[in-house]
Amino acid sequence: MTAVADETTTEADILAVAREQVLERGEGLSERQVLDVLRLADDRVPELLALAHEVRMRWCGPEVEVEGIVSLKTGGCPEDCHFCSQSGRFPTPVRSAWLDIPGLVKAAAETAATGATEFCIVAAVRGPDARLLSQVRDGIKAIRESGNDIQIACSLGMLTQEQVDELVEMGVHRYNHNLETARSHFPNVVTTHTWEERWETLRMVREAGMEVCCGGILGMGETDEQRAEFAVQLAELDPHEVPMNFLIPQPGTPYESYDVIEGKDALRLVAAFRLAMPRTMLRFAGGRELTLGDLGAEQGMLGGINAIIVGNYLTNLGRPAEQDLEMLSGLKMPIKALSETI
Repeated sequence: MTAVADETTTEADILAVAREQVLERGEGLSERQVLDVLRLADDRVPELLALAHEVRMRWCGPEVEVEGIVSLKTGGCPEDCHFCSQSGRFPTPVRSAWLDIPGLVKAAAETAATGATEFCIVAAVRGPDARLLSQVRDGIKAIRESGNDIQIACSLGMLTQEQVDELVEMGVHRYNHNLETARSHFPNVVTTHTWEERWETLRMVREAGMEVCCGGILGMGETDEQRAEFAVQLAELDPHEVPMNFLIPQPGTPYESYDVIEGKDALRLVAAFRLAMPRTMLRFAGGRELTLGDLGAEQGMLGGINAIIVGNYLTNLGRPAEQDLEMLSGLKMPIKALSETI
């Protein structure tokens, strides 16, 4: 089916179109087609999830990448991201704090002990200053000196070219910077910086040779049309990894009274994003426990997801890592091994 023809795709045949276009040819769905998927009737969601799983297995394989994250600098962020309890602009319970180097080394060791291959160092900042970059450098050095060869990623906000180059020199192989939502919806979510500023950081990261990790949060008042828009904007970016978060309404934030996405709608979104990005790593991230529960997590793993964050998140509790590892074992999904290039 051509790009012109897909504008007339109906609910009755969108999955047949996706099977030929995405599963057989490896071409992601267009914005119009993603919207058709999001509007599928509830009784067709099992069929949708099954197709998304087939696409994941064909174009990504059975392996699952497991990651742990730790907050190096928590709270006190000057930005006004309306979903975030770490913003210093909102009366949330989170207070500013730093993790010391021994604590960082311990967190990396605990992450590696779960079988995870990825450890992400996160800071609640607009962008890193000299102190933060020095702490990251010292932390990475200490992790390596401890004998831990886990792959290290960072999420430190918006970067300059000089800072990008410095992270490459430190050995950071992947950088996370989420676009958070569709470009058209972003001004409703953040007002202290722009979607375009985030895109520019991602461009520099890619050109420097680091892997790009970029996703967002679903359930922040966006429409189905904007969810489809976001999926294809991420596909255009072509990141190595897309973390899929579902809003956890945080006390004190502007979104504290927002409803949590229903499980069936979260699964529909997972599958739709897989059909938009057949070759991309899709990672279950924050909010999956609240939105999906234990059974829904398994359905997501069989509906397009091929990576997970284990343990706790930045300011929210997750499931014990052992539960996720047992789930993967039961589903016969092998954990991705450490890269041989390390």
